[in-house]
Amino acid sequence: MTPIQAAKLGKALEPYDLFWLEDCTPAENQEGLRLVRQHTTTPLAIGEIFNTVWDFQLLIREQLIDYVRAASTHFGGISPLKKVMDYAAQYQIKSGFHGPTDISPVGFAAQLHVGLAIHNYGIQEYMQHSDATNTVFEQSMTFIDGYLHPGDKPGLGVEFNEEAAASFPYQQAYLPYNRLIDGTVHDW
Repeated sequence: MTPIQAAKLGKALEPYDLFWLEDCTPAENQEGLRLVRQHTTTPLAIGEIFNTVWDFQLLIREQLIDYVRAASTHFGGISPLKKVMDYAAQYQIKSGFHGPTDISPVGFAAQLHVGLAIHNYGIQEYMQHSDATNTVFEQSMTFIDGYLHPGDKPGLGVEFNEEAAASFPYQQAYLPYNRLIDGTVHDW
């Protein structure tokens, strides 16, 4: 959406008390979030395509977001993710870590542990991995009744099973893409 469209949507959705409005404008157009923020109290979340703390610097400093949507595997691991959350804590901005199945169980466990180590934890997006993935990545974490528990194994609590991995030949995957009505490729 354009910033004004996102601002109108955020304002129109205020009576429904959304947890957040995610990626309402392209992440690259950070200045556009100023307009959105001026016109709505709906919480804003963005950042799953960001790779460094510098990508968040303006958004956090100017309090243009309420939730950091970074993922440990895209962001460089535990230390950089913790670094951005320590910076965000100064501005009362919480975590809302990206957690779909394109985040490996190792990466997911890493951000789960970051979430446990920060005081500005907000929420963790969670999707179940496939049985094949869970066979290759043996995990101690559990998800029961909406709660994630890291388990009791040392480290991140994830073991890579090489034998199981060998039984699943590599198949390249492609992320989907959007096309406009005229057929041109567009951001998704």
